[in-house]
Amino acid sequence: MNWSGWLARLTSTPHFDRGVHPPDWKHLSSECPIEVLPTPAQVLLPLHQHAGSPAELIVGPRDVVAWGDPVARAREAGLSAAVHAPFAGTIRPLTAVNLPNGKHSPAVPLEARDDQSPDCSTLRESLFGGSWPDNPAAGLTSGDIVTAIREAGLVGMGGAAFPTHIKLSPPLQKPVRTLLLNGCECEPYLTADDRLMREAPQAIIAGLQLAMTACGAQEGVIAIEDNKPQAIAVLRESTQGRSSLRLVPCPVKYPMGGERQLIPAVFGKAVPTGGLPLDLGIIVMNVGTAAAIAAAVLRGRPLTHRVLTVSGSGIRTPKNLLVPLGVALADVINACGGLTEDARRVVAGGPMMGFTVTDLSIPVTKGTSGLTVLTQADVKAEVETACIRCGRCVDACPLNLMPTKIAHAVKYRELALARSYDLEACCECGCCAYECPARIPLVQYLRAGKLAAHDHRRLTPPSGSATAH
Repeated sequence: MNWSGWLARLTSTPHFDRGVHPPDWKHLSSECPIEVLPTPAQVLLPLHQHAGSPAELIVGPRDVVAWGDPVARAREAGLSAAVHAPFAGTIRPLTAVNLPNGKHSPAVPLEARDDQSPDCSTLRESLFGGSWPDNPAAGLTSGDIVTAIREAGLVGMGGAAFPTHIKLSPPLQKPVRTLLLNGCECEPYLTADDRLMREAPQAIIAGLQLAMTACGAQEGVIAIEDNKPQAIAVLRESTQGRSSLRLVPCPVKYPMGGERQLIPAVFGKAVPTGGLPLDLGIIVMNVGTAAAIAAAVLRGRPLTHRVLTVSGSGIRTPKNLLVPLGVALADVINACGGLTEDARRVVAGGPMMGFTVTDLSIPVTKGTSGLTVLTQADVKAEVETACIRCGRCVDACPLNLMPTKIAHAVKYRELALARSYDLEACCECGCCAYECPARIPLVQYLRAGKLAAHDHRRLTPPSGSATAH
């Protein structure tokens, strides 16, 4: 091996400390163009598919809605995001549904009216097809853009689902210099962002420019892992002649797509512990969010559909699909030919950070980036054994945490000890569990610990407050 060449590349390209290199399995779906899922007979629209509080219902049973009509509005106070009808139909009585992340939410059933729903070609063209203006923010103020984004119900499409109108409204004491567009898509199997960058680069660039105007950023940076050469090529061409935009290819390394890893990789700066990218004058946004911003602001299209990947050895025909929000996972899987005979596990998202689902009636939400279907060979039984103190989880953690110490503290319900090891700094990337030779489910322990800590804070009265007896 040419060690000098390897070292030269390492020191001359963006990177971050630690992390892992799992097989990416992108080849299963990376050459599958985005297809539009036909309108299903019914969808379930959760009112809580974003960070913060559930949206406020504004329709009732038997109401008739058109494509894009609001079903629930964002609450005035706190974090919230509106919900819209992905097709024309009739509202049915409010129900409740489990979400891919295991949470429970009220949900609005919507039955389709086939004669009023857009056909596949119209839908795709309306959301991100056709031409886009070179100066999309011309004549628009930051307030105009933020208002349009809020009314469209946009949230971060990379998974966190943070309301976009709030992210793009930074406080005056924290001015934004750079908007970092995240096109890394580092999760194994997932290729939805890759296909969107290749098929709708102009929509992404228009959305990036609108977002920069909204938050006051002077510079737009697009970061893409270098296992996506076609996406890099088309976006590099799209940014030519735009002095405020630049593209940064990044080496393949998991979790490059995490903002606390991507910022050091691109800018050589670390987000302060307990802080936000905003503390460095940076806002990070997913490429899918940028395309949705363009559709919302320039074409008046709310967030009713999203692109997701369906992949893995357990699906008959891997695809990238544009699907209506609220569609059942079973309908998405059936559109890909169904499960193989040896399929054993369906994961909402990718295998590193996704959630295993056991009920395929669960709906797609704004944060559902894909479905990964694994076979028996993929999930072969691996018995958990005792920790051997090898330290591999510590070496892999991109946030320099001690996952095994945190997990042991959670296991024995020592929450104060777990928090002293920075439990809540964990980004749940899964590097620790991937590296663990004892097959300890470290991420599950850490997730459980964070939930327990949240419940403890919620139920514990503030220090010095009076307690009724």
